[in-house]
Amino acid sequence: MVFVKGAEAKAKLLSCVAPGNVEKTRSAPVTAILAMDAEFHEQLPKLFPHADARSWFAGNQPLIDESAFRNSSLQCAYFMMAARALGLDCGPMSGFDKAAVDREFLAGTTWRSNMLCNLGHGDAAALYPRSPRFEFAQACRIA
Repeated sequence: MVFVKGAEAKAKLLSCVAPGNVEKTRSAPVTAILAMDAEFHEQLPKLFPHADARSWFAGNQPLIDESAFRNSSLQCAYFMMAARALGLDCGPMSGFDKAAVDREFLAGTTWRSNMLCNLGHGDAAALYPRSPRFEFAQACRIA
């Protein structure tokens, strides 16, 4: 995670977000760049010492990419749950130039951006009301 809050860093980030996200990002006290490590499997001997998990991924780029994206997306959701538990509002976004964010904020690392998340206390009068949700049968089935 990279927490963007300084004026100079925020200006760089604003040049990377979609037009509809500029004002939301500008007004947020902090924007988190939630990223995945493209070489996460190299850390598995430390993080999962119970088996030779690194070997499951080594040389299998499609599996590395899929696993990094899936697991970092789960971590993004956990991040937002934790932020909300602390009383913060979250504005997750996928409307940004991923290559530009990676170049501006993650150069020289093995990290790649997954999503952005504005953090702060939103103006209740300006926030959208909760959008409609599908009924169970419209989104789920039991096999």
